[in-house]
Amino acid sequence: MSLVCLDSHSPIPLTDQIVSTVGKQVDERVLRTGLRLPSIRKFATDHGVSRFTVVQAYDRLVAMGYLHSRQGSGFYVAPRPQPHVSGKAPIKLERAMDVLWLLRNALQQPYNRPMPGAGWLPGSWMDEAGIQRSLRILSRKSGEFLTSYGLPGGYLPLRELLQHRLAEIGVPADAGQIVLTKGASHALDLVARYFIRPGDAVLVDDPGYYIQFGALKSLGAKIVGVPWKLDGPDPAAMEALILEHKPKLFFTNSVLHNPTGASISQAVAYRVLQLAEKYDLLIVEDDIYGDFHPGRITRLATLDQLDRVIYIGSFSKTVSASLRVGYLACKRDIAEHLVDLKLLTGLTTAEIGERMIYQLLTGGYYRKHIDKLRGKLQIARAQVCGKLEKLGLQIYVEPEGGMFIWVNLGEQINVVEMASAAAAKGITLAPGNLFRPHQEPSSWMRFNAAACDDPAVFNFIQGALIASRS
Repeated sequence: MSLVCLDSHSPIPLTDQIVSTVGKQVDERVLRTGLRLPSIRKFATDHGVSRFTVVQAYDRLVAMGYLHSRQGSGFYVAPRPQPHVSGKAPIKLERAMDVLWLLRNALQQPYNRPMPGAGWLPGSWMDEAGIQRSLRILSRKSGEFLTSYGLPGGYLPLRELLQHRLAEIGVPADAGQIVLTKGASHALDLVARYFIRPGDAVLVDDPGYYIQFGALKSLGAKIVGVPWKLDGPDPAAMEALILEHKPKLFFTNSVLHNPTGASISQAVAYRVLQLAEKYDLLIVEDDIYGDFHPGRITRLATLDQLDRVIYIGSFSKTVSASLRVGYLACKRDIAEHLVDLKLLTGLTTAEIGERMIYQLLTGGYYRKHIDKLRGKLQIARAQVCGKLEKLGLQIYVEPEGGMFIWVNLGEQINVVEMASAAAAKGITLAPGNLFRPHQEPSSWMRFNAAACDDPAVFNFIQGALIASRS
């Protein structure tokens, strides 16, 4: 019984390879509950590894809840807990192609595998030297920040610095209106938890941020998609949906939109804010990709001045996903309530990471890093768009910045089956149905321009297109 295919030349330790692969097979029900795994001796012999490596891997899988051991009998696949919402039926997660499919495949792939469907830049593009420099600076400092909880709102000097950065894009907010979070996802979650009750209608982009869709559904929200066009949300469709569903919130990604790469126009932004005023709607503006834009661009928070807009930003996409530093800016009374919720659900955020971001921003390294990223992304987008168009594929819009390219593969291609076939070859693609609020059928696919340099990506796409036309 061969459970895994190990690569002795990979930089990933053999123990990690075993744990990752077996864990994934348990999650995807390839290894069923109660199945007895090979003995330590047999696994080691079958896969050409030491018994010590297998012992380490099995022990970790037991600790993670994937396996349990029976004395004198061996190791067995443990029952996996099903996610529940309090007082509601279990959330149904279709393992074949649900909102977790892309995350699991992308995050569990070895670093050397092509991931054109990933939502982040390759590690080699990030400012590792700047992070190491910040770590060295912090290592020479002493203080309670190394061992204690931070301030409820987050590291004050960073919030004060963000106040000035927000002012540069025309968003007025003092430090008391800014709350530091564990990335943008944490900020979105705090807002959703505070405002949403089971059964509440919430507007989202269609297509849009698929992780947010799953998170909102887990809170019992009724999500309603607002069609996204070349210049932002469709105002006419949005008004009709407001009248029909009476939503409380609208979550939108306004600049270098995920997945289309388009940005909201000023005219559409004004119309969206008029609708928010008319129907007493709160807008949550996710601007996580805004720093990738090379010029001045319209933001809802700039036009609204944080009256009906909660503005969210993060450094996870531009500096490091590992540091998990994000923030939100809003009216002071809302900020105070969200700080209380932050304390109740997770205490404070890690001040060490916040101090590192502060060092990068104040040292001038961040600006240089962003300028470099913008240049590299411009070259990569042009190259990838050219290759896709050469294959006869339709690009939604050529983005002004960022990493995402939204591509129509045509009705003859089943993008879900194509993504599954690619995954079997170690290539992670992002089929368009994942970006629809209820995973409605789609002929579109999102490509990350920074992660398409492996020839295997376009060889696979070309083969799939040829097969579909034959």
